Amino acid sequence: MKLEIHHPDLRHIVRWGIGVVMNEIVFDATPEMEASRIDKCISSYLDTMSRSYIQKIIKDGGVLVNDVVVKANYRVQTEDRVRFALPDTIEPNIPAQDIPLDILYEDADILIVNKPKNMVVHPAPGHYEGTLVNAIMFHCGDSLSGINGVMRPGIVHRIDKDTTGSIMVCKNDETHRAIAELLKSHDITRKYRAIVWGRMKEERGTIDAPIGRHPNDRKKMSVHAKNGKRAVTHYQVLEYFDNYTYIECQLETGRTHQIRVHMADIGYPILGDEIYSNRKTPYRLEGQVLHAMTIGFVHPRSGAYMEFEAPLPEYFEELLRKLRGQSVVKRE
Repeated sequence: MKLEIHHPDLRHIVRWGIGVVMNEIVFDATPEMEASRIDKCISSYLDTMSRSYIQKIIKDGGVLVNDVVVKANYRVQTEDRVRFALPDTIEPNIPAQDIPLDILYEDADILIVNKPKNMVVHPAPGHYEGTLVNAIMFHCGDSLSGINGVMRPGIVHRIDKDTTGSIMVCKNDETHRAIAELLKSHDITRKYRAIVWGRMKEERGTIDAPIGRHPNDRKKMSVHAKNGKRAVTHYQVLEYFDNYTYIECQLETGRTHQIRVHMADIGYPILGDEIYSNRKTPYRLEGQVLHAMTIGFVHPRSGAYMEFEAPLPEYFEELLRKLRGQSVVKRE
């Protein structure tokens, strides 16, 4: 396949707030691409761009097949001519900020941080400061991958604002692609600690229920979404209390709000969760009692398995002490 670069003639189609359309990429689909989705086809052709970023271009009307704008679910036919506008990446107005980081591990490829409560992972329109990205931009300088775009440099996965714990940052595109593949194949260990409402009947189990955008509330996720994606959470009881249960959850997949949605769906919402539970907590909390404790993976460069643990935050430890003092039933 030959890569052709042209002056832009799709400038009227695509609009980005963070870039200017500079080039157009054109290629002809090969027999190996037959019946593949257009987003997957482009991703395999141009592996320097993430699938989500390609889908953003398609959603904005920036991909044409045989001179017709297509959607992400278009199935490619052999010899289809694919054209799309490639924006120049420019620096957004996101300042690097000297925000203290609790670093669990760092090398030339990877940074693992213990994220505190009330910190958003990446900037969003109208909220460009005080995020983890602002902090890692200051700490890492130019050593961050750019695959997920200028708003999410180095970010390969994320956790919610009020969830604490371990999060991995990639310092270069090669490492980012390798870690993304491990996530896709479910080969990264991710264990969370949580306290849920109620005494769970089963000491361990697996929740296998698809998750997608809530049909009526776009700010929430749901297991009842029409186009939900498969989501699997394994859980194990660590301790029983009178009215609560301390559990460990291991993610097999990584959907938005996965543990919070799954636990609420089986009747044991996470304590303090203001979105997926309408129960009023008797404790002074700031959001859900959920902590990303363990992350483990095979290092893309060394090939060695590495595992790191973020200690429970003080508020979580204090809550456990209170519950243990009030409980009459305890489990090692």
